[in-house]
Amino acid sequence: MIDLVVLVGAAGLVWVVVRLWHGVTVPFDQTTAPSTVSTDPAELPYYAARSLLRMFAALALSVVFTLVYATAAARLRRAEKVLLPVLDILQSVPILGFLSVTITGFIALFPGSQLGLECASVFAIFTSQAWNMTFAFYQSLVSQPRDLDEASRLLRLSKWQRFWRVDVPGGMIPLVWNGMMSFGGGWFFLVASEALSVNNHSYALPGIGAYVASATANAELGRVLLAIGVMIVLVVGVNVLFWRPLTAWAERFRVEDSESAQAPRSLVLDLLRRSRIPRLLGRALGWLVAPIDRAMAIFGLAEHPLRVSPVKRRIGDVVFGIAVLLAVVYGLSTMVTFIAETAGFAEVGQVLLLGLVTFGRVLLLVAVATVVWVPVGVWIGLNPRISRLAQPIVQVLASFPANFLFPLVTGVLVATGISLDWGGIVLMALGAQWYILFNVIAGASAIPNDLREAAANLRLPRILWWRKLILPAIFASYVTGGITAAGGAWNASIVAEVVSYGSTTLTATGLGAYIAQATGAGDAAHILIGVAVMSLYVVGLNRLFWRRLYAIAERRFSL
Repeated sequence: MIDLVVLVGAAGLVWVVVRLWHGVTVPFDQTTAPSTVSTDPAELPYYAARSLLRMFAALALSVVFTLVYATAAARLRRAEKVLLPVLDILQSVPILGFLSVTITGFIALFPGSQLGLECASVFAIFTSQAWNMTFAFYQSLVSQPRDLDEASRLLRLSKWQRFWRVDVPGGMIPLVWNGMMSFGGGWFFLVASEALSVNNHSYALPGIGAYVASATANAELGRVLLAIGVMIVLVVGVNVLFWRPLTAWAERFRVEDSESAQAPRSLVLDLLRRSRIPRLLGRALGWLVAPIDRAMAIFGLAEHPLRVSPVKRRIGDVVFGIAVLLAVVYGLSTMVTFIAETAGFAEVGQVLLLGLVTFGRVLLLVAVATVVWVPVGVWIGLNPRISRLAQPIVQVLASFPANFLFPLVTGVLVATGISLDWGGIVLMALGAQWYILFNVIAGASAIPNDLREAAANLRLPRILWWRKLILPAIFASYVTGGITAAGGAWNASIVAEVVSYGSTTLTATGLGAYIAQATGAGDAAHILIGVAVMSLYVVGLNRLFWRRLYAIAERRFSL
């Protein structure tokens, strides 16, 4: 009976995906493409399914990107010097900046088909999911326990074997938790990725984000509230059927001597474990493991040579440095020339001041979120029973697109006379603060039971318990949460500093509003200046503050 339920569920899932795929490849004409979607409530289930398909497609891309990019950054010394700053810049580039560049290319890649526009939307969601997951997996690799590192070398594992048997299992818990958080980030940008407005052209893809955008433009508050209800059902369903089983499954990769007394559980995972189908699939595909291991052995063993010639090392560093320097100089000179010939450098000074205003909002947001969510995250992470109850609530709050609330917030701001300069901080926080909470929960839940039991046996006073156990244990996770929260806040400023409802539009002073207005107008020069200045602020903050905290976490608090 259980096998039948699993088979029917899998067949139903495949059928739904195939049906939705037909809608993805319908003919598309750029000149006659609709700029809005129908706000008929009967269309909402179909729109929700299409949005869900895009979200999971972007998540799959994000996982592949994370595994490749984070591993390269953690294992290749020279590549790390380039990949991490590039990741900082990619994280800081707002989603609208990606859209303005990529949408034309994707449409040209699939002429006459809506698949190009779908790819642009998926890519935009991908850019709101991938960076947080990559940072989390990178952090798990560089803070890997020394015992595992030495064991993989002593066992002479190949790089391929080490990746799948040590690196991926070791980073599975933070990867799953940050994947869940990033999925929520993708929901936040759903409106921007489905109701596209680029280069004075507007496109709308069938989806719940575009539905809310159309209902908001028509001032149909009832339809917006209906979409909010559907979104809550959607988020809870995804949590129950996907994320909850995944977090419970990831517990098998926890490394500690004593077993957790309250391990997370999932009815869906229990159902799959009791079914014989996964085991049969495993046996059917298991014979492929050994041939793939042998084929991938060409990448070499997972160990570094004991001695490297200093001369060769130095020459390699110099050649690599010159190549990177030439690429950076070429890119900067091209950008400087373009700005000089278009907007002029006087514009850069003004944008820097606007960036300072948004920078102040980001700092305030991160500080308040830290004070509020670190104790809450530790409390949830250390109590599996509480975590089981709180996780769906936190997931709903984190995944809920704040854009859906903008019409309500706009009404409150107009009625109370509160400026969006302050109200924008709240809107930014709705999308960014959860990174800190989720990472702290993940960090607290990963504290080995051995240490917790030792602290309990020693009867440490509360303050000492925080100083000697909790704060050092969650420090690396908090840094990951802080850096991604700050990046998320910068991105959220794009949609939080300009809000509209019907004919009412509120605008805050800041860099986010500047980029949003430039993107809507299709002004490439101003988009470039805004994106470059935002990247400058984010990378500068990361280099001068967050990276130093990362170094402290690796040097003093890795297990």
